[in-house]
Amino acid sequence: MQSEKKSAGIGKGTPGPGRKPGVPNKDTALIRDMIAQALSQVGGVDYLATVAQSHPGPFLALVGKVMPVQVTGANGGAIEHGITLQVIGVKPKD
Repeated sequence: MQSEKKSAGIGKGTPGPGRKPGVPNKDTALIRDMIAQALSQVGGVDYLATVAQSHPGPFLALVGKVMPVQVTGANGGAIEHGITLQVIGVKPKD
């Protein structure tokens, strides 16, 4: 009798190991490449500038999707901010 090799249960209701961290989905990479090619064919930066002026709402939505989520200050440090308060004196009544 041959010994039957036991599988990890893939396909039997248990998940497989999946992709390793950092490995992009091939379909997503393919779609991004297609979008980049289409953008290049219609004029690239010049086309985006035209769309930004004619349809600012959708353009800004696109900008919001591609901008980095985490924002850092100079040299990768924390964002520094300050408040300047100017007090203007009122001349008292005599």
